Amino acid sequence: MKNQNASDQDLKFSDLVDVFERLDATRSGNEMIEILSGFFARVPIAVIDITSYFIQGNVVAEHEDVNLNIGERLMAEAIARASGKSREEIDQLHVERGDFGLVAELVIKNSTISGEPLTVRRVHDQLLEIAHAGGSGSQEAKLNILANLLNLATPVEAKYVVRIALGVLRLGAGTMTLLNALAVTFTQDKRNKKYLERAYNLGGDVGLIARTVATSGIAGLSQMTIQVGHPIKMMAAQRVQKLNELFERMPHGLAAEFKYDGERLQCHKRGEHVSIYSRNLENITAQYPDIVDRIRNFIRAKEAIVEGEAVALVPGTTDQFQVFQVLMRRKRKHEIEKYVEEIPVKLFLFDVLFVDGENMMEKSYPERRKILEKLVSKSELIEPASAFISDNPEEIEAFFLESLEKGFEGIMAKSCAPDSIYRAGAREWSWIKWKREYESDLVDTFDVVVIGGIAGRGKRSGTWGALLCAVYNPELDRFESLCKVSTGFNDEDLGKLPEMFKTAEISHVSPRVYSKMEPTRWFEPRVVLEISGAELTKSPIHTCGMGDDESSPGLALRFPRFLRFRDDKDAEQATSAKEVVALYKKK
Repeated sequence: MKNQNASDQDLKFSDLVDVFERLDATRSGNEMIEILSGFFARVPIAVIDITSYFIQGNVVAEHEDVNLNIGERLMAEAIARASGKSREEIDQLHVERGDFGLVAELVIKNSTISGEPLTVRRVHDQLLEIAHAGGSGSQEAKLNILANLLNLATPVEAKYVVRIALGVLRLGAGTMTLLNALAVTFTQDKRNKKYLERAYNLGGDVGLIARTVATSGIAGLSQMTIQVGHPIKMMAAQRVQKLNELFERMPHGLAAEFKYDGERLQCHKRGEHVSIYSRNLENITAQYPDIVDRIRNFIRAKEAIVEGEAVALVPGTTDQFQVFQVLMRRKRKHEIEKYVEEIPVKLFLFDVLFVDGENMMEKSYPERRKILEKLVSKSELIEPASAFISDNPEEIEAFFLESLEKGFEGIMAKSCAPDSIYRAGAREWSWIKWKREYESDLVDTFDVVVIGGIAGRGKRSGTWGALLCAVYNPELDRFESLCKVSTGFNDEDLGKLPEMFKTAEISHVSPRVYSKMEPTRWFEPRVVLEISGAELTKSPIHTCGMGDDESSPGLALRFPRFLRFRDDKDAEQATSAKEVVALYKKK
């Protein structure tokens, strides 16, 4: 179905803001889909991509390396300039309201400037101009653009201009909700979301998907293919409790690879240009100039997409490794050259998805592995991941122990079956991770999403005393509570928490969160933690695994303990409710 407004070229920003207000007022995921599907039917195709980005709280596709870099000081000054209020008044209102969007709505007057109303394209163009401002005088240029934009806005429009500019829209409409709505609008059937999800997994660009389905329907989506520079959603592994389960799941043989304690990267090469993406599809090329050089010089192809793990090295060595937390210090945006020297890395490549125009994802793992080994010119700082093919449990266990001796986490077992293709965005039994703690007294490690905070007391006064955490249910596109984490944090971790969750705080529970427990403050689900625990039990107050039957008990993790922050993962890449239920049944 083509959009009936295809001849139109723009959309009033107030129309989008009306939708934002309706989304902000609902707590129902189904109602969100209904609101968005009705709205998309009215959006001109010319701006349906921009509109989709704005609904996600972005200005461009998530993987594009475009940053507005608008801090709170600049925003406060822009609101002051646009409203005629003093900077002190704006700062005080921000202390009281905790949201610059609400401050702008309060102090911005209806524009007296004559002319056309704000449009989606105009807001987008102005925000892009801010992103591209650089060099001497760039801060003043950004300030002028932002203040002028606010001068043209109504109070409620100003609220959302500010929130989009700061990256804190917080409407609760996730990517899957948006894809569901697009499926309903342009294919008349929510079940067709699977075609949009496939396209999203191959390119991570909701704007492109929206434009394609609006103009060409499902047929157009099926023609969408891999593009260098558009990150592919990474395949994930299942887990088992016992070594012999690996062979039960992989009767056609398996290859064991070391499970490195580093950051998973997807590297794209086109000629001399290299871009690097994290597990959550963020463009992190600037953090790894050393890896850019290695991909450029040691990958024998004009175009390629490869995946691997960057592991921190002890300076001056090529085979002594440091833990993941050390590597995360390279997340800092400034003094990159300093951290490249202080925290050198080695890149272990374990998969190839695309080479010189050919899609490798449909090939089996053994075929891809052979291609990868020919593709990489091995050096001291880049090489294929160590892999060992065997159908002998004793040999695999010896390889596993070797991994632990080297300081790695365990092994990744990969099926050698003919159908062991790379399935973008899927969690498959053709990849299985096995770590020593899976057989220990601890039930497992989990990647959980923080959905709320409980205020600290005593020594923890002024920070969060505990964090309410959830796992992700992809079938229902919601986060289900699993536990309340209060142990494992050191003083440095505790000190980070208030600032970390400052922009995530919301006044009510997100419509994507299902929790019977009420925290002191709700958070937008986006921060991921890795935790361990002692036992999974049935729970009347936690909702993990409850499914559609909300009268049945959920599952809870007893004695959860914080291990580390997972800045490399987004909320939808957390442990799934389905995984937790499977682990409980095995116990």
